[in-house]
Amino acid sequence: MAELTSIKNIGPAFEASLKSVGISTAEELRALGADAAYAKLLEGGSKPHFIGYYVLHMALQGRPWNDCKGEEKKALRRSFDKIKASSFDENRSELERFLNQIGVIEAPQK
Repeated sequence: MAELTSIKNIGPAFEASLKSVGISTAEELRALGADAAYAKLLEGGSKPHFIGYYVLHMALQGRPWNDCKGEEKKALRRSFDKIKASSFDENRSELERFLNQIGVIEAPQK
């Protein structure tokens, strides 16, 4: 199994975030895909950030992080907004997000 950092654009900090939500290998990340992996990050308490989202997409395509432009970037922004709306509860405290991550409290009903 390959390390997450074997994927271009995935550094130690991003690797730690991914591991904190149960994604521990490059193969797991590729199988999950960028959208599902990013949703897991948000559900695990990470704050939404569009650049991180599209960097993840570019990484899984083997492209430079700043290669995303024009219509492709606009389409990714729409996808990001949908994931953010369904996976991140800004009203939930950091403690509540952590408790949810470890299964102590339920996620809010959509």
